[in-house]
Amino acid sequence: MKHFAWRLSAAAVLAAALVLAAGCKRSEPQTPPATPTTTIPQLEGRIRVSGAWALYPMMARWAEEFQKLHPGVRIDVSAGGAGKGMADALAGLVEIGMVSREVSAAEVQKGAAYVPVVGDAVFPTISAANPLLAKELATRGVRKQALIDLWIGGKPLTWGDLCGADCAEKVSLYTRSDSCGAAETWAVYLGKKKQEDLKGVGVYGDPGVAEAVKNDHWGLGYNNLNFAFNAKTGQLVEGVAVLPVDLNEDGKIGEGERLTTMAEAIEAIRKGIYPSPPARTLYLVTKTQFQGVTAEFVRWILADGQKLAPEAGYLGLSQEQLAGALKAIPAK
Repeated sequence: MKHFAWRLSAAAVLAAALVLAAGCKRSEPQTPPATPTTTIPQLEGRIRVSGAWALYPMMARWAEEFQKLHPGVRIDVSAGGAGKGMADALAGLVEIGMVSREVSAAEVQKGAAYVPVVGDAVFPTISAANPLLAKELATRGVRKQALIDLWIGGKPLTWGDLCGADCAEKVSLYTRSDSCGAAETWAVYLGKKKQEDLKGVGVYGDPGVAEAVKNDHWGLGYNNLNFAFNAKTGQLVEGVAVLPVDLNEDGKIGEGERLTTMAEAIEAIRKGIYPSPPARTLYLVTKTQFQGVTAEFVRWILADGQKLAPEAGYLGLSQEQLAGALKAIPAK
């Protein structure tokens, strides 16, 4: 009887322990419901872009980044000069024309709609192997009037005439053969209005001029910022140098007048030491208005795309410029 009672008591204790254990058991942590993630609406379509060499490196970068965000969008970018970009846009051959000069009233009358996107500049370029670069040009430079005499007046000047050195070698002068904003901007800087006002041997494209002066110790041309300097390294393009210009005409090359790095060039533009022109704003142009996926792309360029400008070697727009540009794009 005692044995049975012990067994009954033991069973009661076990049951009580199980009840107590059940009451003390910690509940498993519950996985919280997933937080909804913000998704970027996926776009689809094709955007064709052509035009200014000056804007080509920046546009290629923008296109690459935008297509990462929107794999369904295909963006084809080609260079060929600002004139081609404007003509292609007005003819409806492309959705976007890249233009590196001011848009004329006549082009607006033909239906050109445009927005500014970044800034850069045109620089006189010579061979890095020019024997006068390290001394005479680096210390005295060249005055603007000498550039006017060469490109506008067509005078057969020597390098000695340019910088006072004992040098009878004539200047080999180069200009652009393709219709481009760089040439028009350079002509305006030198007191004229049109590319056709410039003298010199015509060479196609920014890369062509850079290659021409690189291979000619006595050559002189002009290039856009991203073809005089390498945006990846921040240094001058190999074999090319920017001609030091005595901008304040004090007979010597001072701060901001000898430009050997991209950072120095951009700082000179920002401070106004390097004048406008040849510093200028670059534009995107379309026929009538930016529409559909093209409008979304341009709107992105004026927002997130601006963050890429400095690392690509361009000057971003001011907040005032950006606000005005965004107003020119139809609302979503």
